[in-house]
Amino acid sequence: MELIDVITVDGPAGAGKSVTTRSLATRLGVEYLNTGAMYRAIALQTIRLGLSLEDADALERVARESTLESRQGRTFLNGEDVTDAVRSQEISQAVRYPANAPSVRAILVERQRRIGLERPVVTEGRDQGTVVFPDARCKFYLTASPEERARRRLGELRSRRENAPFEVVLEQILARDKSDMEREIGPLREPKDAIRVESDGKSIEEVVSEMERVARERLAFLQ
Repeated sequence: MELIDVITVDGPAGAGKSVTTRSLATRLGVEYLNTGAMYRAIALQTIRLGLSLEDADALERVARESTLESRQGRTFLNGEDVTDAVRSQEISQAVRYPANAPSVRAILVERQRRIGLERPVVTEGRDQGTVVFPDARCKFYLTASPEERARRRLGELRSRRENAPFEVVLEQILARDKSDMEREIGPLREPKDAIRVESDGKSIEEVVSEMERVARERLAFLQ
């Protein structure tokens, strides 16, 4: 087994993976890869094309024909910056379809691996340390209580002038957890060799500092 210079950050929805991983990548001076945004972009493009999210063949076709890029923490779909568009409530509800489609996952996992083998990255998702990069030198599992994750998600929605009752957002978080953990392909699992980071009651600064220290200890090129 040849270990690769990739840092994986897995965890459930709303744990703070995106903001934490982006900040960690900036501190370490490496690229940030948001794999969840890739699945969200496929959902967005499927909806834009008027195709059914329940049509596995359509989802696969969209995945194969779409150009997805990650640059400086931003997600681009066919050259368009869709970083904010893929965070809408509609896409949050729709992303489970491409995420649960085996053919779509196969396509995107291959693209993610290609990026990780080309250069050092900090990558976040739900199967990065278990499926995509099982040989990564440094792995984290970032989590928080469902209630804390729902509060964070609600704050994110309100910042975009969207709103929903707390109970509804919490229910969606729990449903997403169940879907992520029970899907047949790339289920959410805590890697056995990952460092578990609980973010309840901690600031982003505290969490990132904790992860940065571990990463610098484990990766020779950062020392």
